[in-house]
Amino acid sequence: MSEKEKMLAGEVYDASDPVLVAERNLAHRACRTFNQSIEADHRNLSNLLTIFGKVGEGVYIEPPFYCDYGYNIKLGDRVYFNFNVVILDCAPVDIEDGVKFGPGVQLYTAGHNLEPTRRALGEEFALPIKICKNVWMGGASVVLPGVTIGENSVIGAGSVVTSDIPSDVIAVGNPARVIKPLKAG
Repeated sequence: MSEKEKMLAGEVYDASDPVLVAERNLAHRACRTFNQSIEADHRNLSNLLTIFGKVGEGVYIEPPFYCDYGYNIKLGDRVYFNFNVVILDCAPVDIEDGVKFGPGVQLYTAGHNLEPTRRALGEEFALPIKICKNVWMGGASVVLPGVTIGENSVIGAGSVVTSDIPSDVIAVGNPARVIKPLKAG
């Protein structure tokens, strides 16, 4: 298996592989061009469309925006990213319709071995992230590898989401925990 195939399969891989480095460089160039845009309307995603896996209708991304590869990112309709969103998309990142990100939200599909000797070898792994419909991610919140956040939920500003969050709740803290259900209507 190639290092890219290992990465996409959720296996341990070497992120310094030349193919992966070249793909990250391509995505970084697209992000840099988008981020340097001086257009008043930042809905012009032409640079990012060349690298994203899918972009729905009405997507709005405030620069700056950063990602690792882009092709693992799928955005539904009416997705909004405020300033300084970072997505380390070494595994699939599925962001469904109506999701809103506050400034500084970060999604990390990439992780590293906890054992120091193996970590020093540069071993990396990646697990997918899914943000379901109508989720609101508060500013500076962080989502770790392998997490799914259920429909309509709200993640409080500054929270670190280390495990799945069910639908229709408010979750806050580090690690994020459910503090109450959302009221209907």
